[in-house]
Amino acid sequence: MTKSQRSCKDEASLGADEETSIVREATESAPVYDLEERTARFGEVIIDFARKIPRGPLTDRIINQLVGVGTSVGANYIEADDSVSKNEFLKCIGTCKKESWETKHFLRMIARAIPELQADARELRLEARALHLIFSRIWRTGKQKEQGK
Repeated sequence: MTKSQRSCKDEASLGADEETSIVREATESAPVYDLEERTARFGEVIIDFARKIPRGPLTDRIINQLVGVGTSVGANYIEADDSVSKNEFLKCIGTCKKESWETKHFLRMIARAIPELQADARELRLEARALHLIFSRIWRTGKQKEQGK
């Protein structure tokens, strides 16, 4: 789905209540192929997951890092999508790739620190890995085209 194909309904859903968000983010729904929407949803789910983590000296720093990198994947994708040059696009996609990999790392650390959150962290790690693979492919393809010129 391109930006011009999005409806006002998509924009209005940002202010939806928590119950609606849970339904919208259900894993049994069809996969999202719009990377802007997919990365935004990923950031939202990371925030929701971070709220489940008990605060404490061991987890506070990890929570901040997790939320920082988890939400920046989408922000960097938006920046890439609006880039003005191929070099800027590849730089931003490279950042998306790194941030998704870091998110996976911090989810692993949370799973170790809070064993009862392992199942939720695993699901999120799988999505972080999938995003990393997508951004890696985009970046690699862009670099190959750049070198082929």
